[in-house]
Amino acid sequence: MTHNTHGLIRENASAILILQRLIDPIVTVLMLFIIAWVYDLAIETPHLVLSITTFLLMLPVFKGVGLYRPYRNLSPTTLGPRLLSGWVILLGTLLFLGYLTQTSLNFSRALLLTWAICVPLVLLTIHLTIWQLLRTVRAAGKNQRSAVLAGINDVSYHLANQIQDSPELGIRLHGFFDGHTQELPGRFPGRRAIGPLEELPRYVREHNIDVVYIACTTEKEEVIATLIKELQDTTACVYFVPNILMFNLMNARSYELNGIPLIAVWEVPFSEIQYVLKRAIDIVLSVAAIAVLSPVMLLIAIAVKVTSPGPILFKQRRYGLNGQEILVYKFRSMKVMEDGGKVQQATKNDSRITPLGAILRKTSLDELPQFVNVLQGRMSLVGPRPHAVAHNEMYRKLISGYMLRHKVKPGITGWAQVNGLRGETDTLDKMQQRVNFDLEYLRNWSLSLDLQILVKTALVFLRDQNAY
Repeated sequence: MTHNTHGLIRENASAILILQRLIDPIVTVLMLFIIAWVYDLAIETPHLVLSITTFLLMLPVFKGVGLYRPYRNLSPTTLGPRLLSGWVILLGTLLFLGYLTQTSLNFSRALLLTWAICVPLVLLTIHLTIWQLLRTVRAAGKNQRSAVLAGINDVSYHLANQIQDSPELGIRLHGFFDGHTQELPGRFPGRRAIGPLEELPRYVREHNIDVVYIACTTEKEEVIATLIKELQDTTACVYFVPNILMFNLMNARSYELNGIPLIAVWEVPFSEIQYVLKRAIDIVLSVAAIAVLSPVMLLIAIAVKVTSPGPILFKQRRYGLNGQEILVYKFRSMKVMEDGGKVQQATKNDSRITPLGAILRKTSLDELPQFVNVLQGRMSLVGPRPHAVAHNEMYRKLISGYMLRHKVKPGITGWAQVNGLRGETDTLDKMQQRVNFDLEYLRNWSLSLDLQILVKTALVFLRDQNAY
């Protein structure tokens, strides 16, 4: 790439950033005028003052919430929340100023409400359109950024593979630098490192490299410090890539603690707002389920009582959120009530299961009382299935990451269950597979995934042959 071409790309990128910052206030002000025209309202001095104030405040507010970072580093899941939070802050500021100046009464309530609802929808559509357009342009080989990797190891290979598999990122990887010019394995056969780490700064300057990813191991602390110091004499963006591949990451995010960067290895997979939405869905659907299924539950309760001696409900201690013990309810399906230090799992043709219990377990009707657990807040409709305390204490010692399942509430159904892992786990491998699915659920959690699991659950339970 020539120096002129490289400079042109930088100019185009700068033009995109400027355009990105101008579109939002211009569109927002235009929408105010258009909505006023739709409502047949005259544009008067208060409207002009509101327009100017909005235009001036929007840039610092939206920039403050991180909306104006390069599109290359953003995704739809971050664009939406940032834009919405910025708009809410801006609206709150405008309302506060209107209250202080006693000018809010000069505006039509219908105008302001329509404007408040339509602006974020239109802006989000514009941002997503530009975001997708730029991805298409970069995938076609335009608006590229050149990059090099410092270090040859699993982390740098993984990052290089991600770059190679994602042309829409628009990153053209020149190659690797390391302490020796060894041949690269895997997807880079026949290629060798460009040179030792000491030559990287000179290469960056001579080839106008845009980005340097430092993926050296921590043993090379002095080399890394020297490298970063010398790279200050270049205009490249420098990123340090920590070796987090060794961990079983769960919804990893980055944070700051008084300026100290932090990377979450394990944490709760959803935000407070998402938790409230998930809890609201749990309450609404569990109330509806109990209301609809109450006649069936009453008939089952009577049948359990008259067909075998013992209580109607089986209450067992299991681990819930954060590993706290909870009582989980089921219709009794066995002649025994095991809840001690040793609990034997149900097996095929288990003599402890009553005739009615076999039907209940096969159809999962024995789990209907767990809708009450959901209303109590002990469980969720969807989440990792809770196991008996005795089983938890055994498997937590045998399976790495087992207790991470308890970062969320246990569920009546889960990702493992709709993927065929339901019923007896008579081998360690089966339990490992179930835990793997549970951790995958936590890493990829979303409300849409919960709804997808609920829909699949009915189909799985109707044809499943593993429950006994």
